[in-house]
Amino acid sequence: MPESNVQFLPRAELLTFEELTRFVSVVANCGVNKLRLTGGEPLVRSNLSELVGRLAKIDGIQDIALTTNGLLLADYAQPLFDAGLQRLNVSLDGLSEATFQKISRRSGLDKVLSGIDKAIEIGFQKIRLNAVSIAGITEPEIIPLARFARAKKLELRFIEFMPLDADKSWASDQVLSGEKIKSMIESEIGRLAPADRIDKSQPSMDFDFVEGDGRIGFINPVSQPFCSDCNRIRITAEGKFRNCLFSTSEWDLRKIIREGGTDADIEAAVRDSIGQKKARHGIDSDTFVRPEKAMFQIGG
Repeated sequence: MPESNVQFLPRAELLTFEELTRFVSVVANCGVNKLRLTGGEPLVRSNLSELVGRLAKIDGIQDIALTTNGLLLADYAQPLFDAGLQRLNVSLDGLSEATFQKISRRSGLDKVLSGIDKAIEIGFQKIRLNAVSIAGITEPEIIPLARFARAKKLELRFIEFMPLDADKSWASDQVLSGEKIKSMIESEIGRLAPADRIDKSQPSMDFDFVEGDGRIGFINPVSQPFCSDCNRIRITAEGKFRNCLFSTSEWDLRKIIREGGTDADIEAAVRDSIGQKKARHGIDSDTFVRPEKAMFQIGG
């Protein structure tokens, strides 16, 4: 999120729960079976558990996950769990308040940790911690995070810093590669062995500790692009469909839905977008064009 001057969209510009449910029903009929609710911060959406409940009833949907900054998680974990939410990803870039504030632009590390504990207490079986890695900032956090995740029996994923920051100040020398982080963890904690890769489309390369429990994953879109295996599609809160996180084009599904378009019209727009998906995002090329929207406006 930007440090200041955050502009929230008028409610009328956001897709309603009914519109979101309709969209998911259409793509579920085309084979989509996994959903992830992201943001911005999805927990600021009123009555989010109602949406989860609606989505959980759609034929073909087998898995619903949510990515959150965790600040409100302690309050909403129970109703989300009761509504059918199956998995949680909690953003946790460091265990020191100073690093937390530097990256998240707000205080509240204690609230995030309380939210994680609440989710464990309630019974969520699949909780992952997501840590964005930024050279010169997060190196001191790597080992404490790895030890924290092992102690809590949670998966931990380190994500390379991408050119989607709100301030548009990203530079390649800020990328702390997954390979370097892996080396640091092995030096301090113990050897890591590749985990079974059941889903080839998952963005993370996962490793298990050779001695003892614990799983660490690395999402390396900059140093090791995985575009050829990616099968993710996105719809923004205001109904813009995107075929890639780094896409510079969007398809306006809200317009189709609100101007009387049929389910076939929605499906046609989705298929058209997917058909125009580029082979690579091209971050490492001279022709890369940074999207106008930042991560918090798109959804990770």
